[in-house]
Amino acid sequence: MTTRRFLITGLLLLATAATFAANSPSDKPGRTEQAGVWHEIGPFRPSNGKIAFSEAFAPEQGVDLDKPCGSMRWTARPEYADGKSHSLRATNNTAVYLYRTIRADSARTIDGYFGHDDGIVVWLNNQKVLSLEKSGSLTGGTAAKLELKEGENRLLIKIYNRGGRCGFYFSLVPPDPTAPAAAPAPGAAAPRAGKRDDKKAKNNKPAAKAAKPKAVYAGEAAPPPTVEFAPLRRAIQDLTATFGPRYPKGPEYLRRLEELERKAAGGPEQVAVAFGSLRQEALLANPLLDFDKLLVVRRPAKSPKLGLPQNWQGNCALGKNGFDDEIAVLSPVSPQGRLTTLYKREGKFVGDVDLDFDAGKMMFSSTGDNGRWQIFEIGADGKNLRQITTGLIAEADNYDPCYLPSGKVIFASTACFHGVPCVGGKTQVANLFLADADGQNVRQLCFDQDHNWCPTVLPSGRVMYTRWEYSDTPHYFTRVLFSMNPDGTQQMEYYGSNSYWPNSLFYARPIPGDSSKFVGVISGHHGVPRMGELVLFDAAKGRREADGVIQRIPGYGQPVEPRIADGLVNGSWPKFLHPYPLSDKYFLVSCQMTSKGRWGLYLADVFDNLLLLREEADHVIFEPVPFRKTPRPPVIPNRVDPTRKDALVYITDIYSGPGLRGVPRGTVKALRLSEFHYAYNNTGGHAIVGQEGPWDVRRILGTVPIQEDGSVFFRVPANTPICLQPLDEQGAAVQVMRSWLTAMPGEVLSCIGCHESQNQGAPVKATLAAYAEPAEIAPWRGQARGFSFIREVQPVLDRYCVGCHDGQKRADGRTVPDFARKDKPGSSGFTSSYLALHPYVRRPGPESDYHLQVPMDWHVSTSPVVRMLRRGHHNVQLDAEAWDRLFTWIDLNCPDRGSWQECRPLSGDVHDRRLAMRTKYAGISEDPEQVASPVQPPAFVKPAPQAQPPAPQIKAASWPFDAAQARQRQAAAGTAALSVDLGEGLKLEMVLVPAGEFVMGDPAGWADEQPPCRVRIDKPFYMGKLEITNAQYALFDASHDSRFIDQQHKDHNSPGYPANGPTQPVIRISWRQAMAYCRWLSERTGKTFVLPTEAQWEWACRAGTDTPMSYGRIDADFSRLANLADASIRLLAVKGVNPQPVSNPSPFQAFLPREDRWNDGEKITAAVGKYAPNAFGLCDMHGNVWEWTQSLYRPYPYRDSDGREDAQGNGLRVARGGSWADKPAWARSAARLAYQPWQAVHDVGFRVVMIPADHKVAAK
Repeated sequence: MTTRRFLITGLLLLATAATFAANSPSDKPGRTEQAGVWHEIGPFRPSNGKIAFSEAFAPEQGVDLDKPCGSMRWTARPEYADGKSHSLRATNNTAVYLYRTIRADSARTIDGYFGHDDGIVVWLNNQKVLSLEKSGSLTGGTAAKLELKEGENRLLIKIYNRGGRCGFYFSLVPPDPTAPAAAPAPGAAAPRAGKRDDKKAKNNKPAAKAAKPKAVYAGEAAPPPTVEFAPLRRAIQDLTATFGPRYPKGPEYLRRLEELERKAAGGPEQVAVAFGSLRQEALLANPLLDFDKLLVVRRPAKSPKLGLPQNWQGNCALGKNGFDDEIAVLSPVSPQGRLTTLYKREGKFVGDVDLDFDAGKMMFSSTGDNGRWQIFEIGADGKNLRQITTGLIAEADNYDPCYLPSGKVIFASTACFHGVPCVGGKTQVANLFLADADGQNVRQLCFDQDHNWCPTVLPSGRVMYTRWEYSDTPHYFTRVLFSMNPDGTQQMEYYGSNSYWPNSLFYARPIPGDSSKFVGVISGHHGVPRMGELVLFDAAKGRREADGVIQRIPGYGQPVEPRIADGLVNGSWPKFLHPYPLSDKYFLVSCQMTSKGRWGLYLADVFDNLLLLREEADHVIFEPVPFRKTPRPPVIPNRVDPTRKDALVYITDIYSGPGLRGVPRGTVKALRLSEFHYAYNNTGGHAIVGQEGPWDVRRILGTVPIQEDGSVFFRVPANTPICLQPLDEQGAAVQVMRSWLTAMPGEVLSCIGCHESQNQGAPVKATLAAYAEPAEIAPWRGQARGFSFIREVQPVLDRYCVGCHDGQKRADGRTVPDFARKDKPGSSGFTSSYLALHPYVRRPGPESDYHLQVPMDWHVSTSPVVRMLRRGHHNVQLDAEAWDRLFTWIDLNCPDRGSWQECRPLSGDVHDRRLAMRTKYAGISEDPEQVASPVQPPAFVKPAPQAQPPAPQIKAASWPFDAAQARQRQAAAGTAALSVDLGEGLKLEMVLVPAGEFVMGDPAGWADEQPPCRVRIDKPFYMGKLEITNAQYALFDASHDSRFIDQQHKDHNSPGYPANGPTQPVIRISWRQAMAYCRWLSERTGKTFVLPTEAQWEWACRAGTDTPMSYGRIDADFSRLANLADASIRLLAVKGVNPQPVSNPSPFQAFLPREDRWNDGEKITAAVGKYAPNAFGLCDMHGNVWEWTQSLYRPYPYRDSDGREDAQGNGLRVARGGSWADKPAWARSAARLAYQPWQAVHDVGFRVVMIPADHKVAAK
């Protein structure tokens, strides 16, 4: 077991040093026990109906401080001093665990004293030594014998909270019965306690003096200084090796350290003071501290929110009053340094300080005379204050400035007039703007949906900053580190795209002189603002999740695992802010060691040393910056042509990169371009533009063609956030781009392919696009405009659907969807026909799995409405324009409204203000709110009657037959079942399917199931009893991930519901991958495995029946028989922070087509074999997942001799059986679907057939 340790240092702690041995009983002199820091995890909630006291949670199975327990992690609690009671955070009927080690120099039995509210269980070295369910005293009134062994002992405590507050107490000495109860935490009670002490002092001075040491707040006492030699030794050795003669006393420091280590054999407390002195001397001798002055921001500890906006906010969300900040100078840079005021604005915020490269001036954020946030500048002497942001831009909030090597400045401004969508636009968005040094010639650089934060200059001269975006992605996790040239060109992701971890990366700064390393503070979404863990990265190692992590600080030698959690760092200590790297190993940083600690200034390193430089009782010390000149990065020439309103985009090969992995060349014919039109202030939300649709209005621009070699060169409007979608020959998106690119005027923006890594080298090859003129955007059926359902899709319904879909009841009593135009809107103001149609469309919605999507995962072919129409829904024949309109709507994530004014009235003059700012600072005068003229509804065209030639009565010999006959046939054919060993404890259960004859197809089914035909299966074969599971497939391809099934709505704090469990059926498998598995399985076992033909599959599914389902009627209760679309899929509709399924959801919330009469107990894929088998003993033939067959998709009558069973043939391949997302009518024995053989589908898996080498199947 490894324990994450950190080193607490500083003169203040040295002065209050205490030892664990001092708490030992006095009748055993010379005995010492060394206790580690307490660690805490919880609260844990029990299973339904259970009591937390009785349930054994994960820590009782073993403690590893580095491994999470679900979404929780162990948190160091150095503030939990022994001999004092400590409050714990726990809700009713939960349990909290505390863990520490106790090292003994010999084996012995001692007494431990415990306090508990409510119940307590104690284990020592995995042996239970105490268990009390009822509450006891919190002052140590419960004693237990602790049988220590020599060396390390592991102490685990479980505190059970029945209700109300809870806490614990621990000591190795008996509690003092005369000691007062623990004092209240600092707050309202503190002044009253002080008054009582004053009264005692007047009446009895000696008593007051004696009581004074006990006036310590509970949980606030400083822990004994941790004397750890290894971190200091590592730092001294590194400094000696790195700097040589510039660190001359390195060998001496090592000798002194070794001497202290020898003296510490009797207990580290004996050398604590000497060790602290050596540590300070050795670490401050670092040659990187070659400057005498350090700039800091000194802010009163009582300032509103410490001047830290929440992680979804900018400075403008802070109050304007309640601050009294100053820019101060610490000199010398040591605990003995003096702090002097350089500049102070009485009663004002001062922050975001940026020192110019020559150290002659600095910028900062504060509030101006007009009450708005503005950028100010002062000289190095603190004088000559001037406001940089003036004129029109000053009518917005401006903050977070950054000097550029050219002398210009970058800053964040709310002049874009966007609102943060997830809070209804109530928080203003700030994007990055550029200005001359005097504040003139302002130009907008970033055109992003949400905030840009923390701009800083890289050694290359580029600008690094954080960009928050969530276009159809989970907004808790989508703050991405970006970089760009100072003129705004070449905006690209730097770290964290398509990554859940970290949720946020604030205050990132590059390592001096390094082209790829940086340090930053990782934080969550909700929870603590801006603060978090200090992490060192190297983008050259990787740019996803924790791939580029070098180390968490502190955390030497410990791996960093990416974790998906909303409040990512809430329970993690110490917490950090505003790191300033001196190198890739040493850092100045603001730090709060514990939840009760102060925010101080520290010197940190990768070796786990944290040296306190400055701490104050009533102020926080933020934003350390060495007050000295720094190398000026190179000036990157300006590439923007302000006279242009366009830019060029060049893509070398659209097929390069993982975005289109597996997509055959030639598939992509064009790119669709659309623009994001963001929410205005006080507007926006996840269900405003559409239901389970996009956050933003989507403006359709048009398309550009792809060259045969995958290259493309085209013109785009500049200063516009553009989304690209690669389209197949039918005009449907092959992949979704849930982000955007923005090009500056006159820029030539280039990339290699689709989601290729920046670490990938550009191919050296000539392309067709490189020798062609740039393609102009071909407009999509008119001028660029917001995509509106009523204007773009309703005409399709008017022409092809409304004649039948009128909302009336059918003969069977069911009501058909009503697609007719209505004057009155439906639920939440959406178009009524939109509400009727959108449930039949599968799309990402406002938030979908943030990881890169599988190509074709959201393809229109996975939407029920497209499936129905393609299969001849009442012989409706859409023309090319109708298909195009429908596909475009689906690919744009099913919006209803095409402008914000169609959603709700815009507040105030926000529209005019945005347009004025766009015109002045981006050169865009076009009004995106301009609504296209209404379309005249076309007349309904009744579909031609479907040809129904008289079907002869097809019969098959000895068919149908019942379950008993099915078993008899199996017995007559051979061994009814066998098991194939796959290795690694996995087996493949096979069921014998006898030969026979049946009628294939369904005369009452879809057109592609007709005409029915007689088919004979000549020889028996073995079929997998179950669908191939994730575990079984992993033996073939361990890299495959079936991933997750998307939840609906917003606030997702996970990728969705997991579909990658070992016993769930493998999904997102293409036909080609399934065939490859069969070949691998054949080679592994020496037997012949293939996919079943359509005829084999349907014969096996029917198991002698001629009914729609192998278990009977379509309307039969399938709860125990199949995993189909039932009441349980309502659980996909979730709500709230840490979203949970909506209880009793409305049809507006839970809209997926389903059978609410039945409940099969599974919302997505179930473990294979959960439901009752058919008469042949095959499970899940209806539902769970569709299953690939060997067959090409050809019309009936079925004949295996017509080439449809050719494994080398080209064309769509057939899947059978329906899935968890389908109603029974879609999962009938005869139901068919067809997909591209290379297409991996979210609800398609497979099962295998094993046949003799001479087996032949004939259809007659």
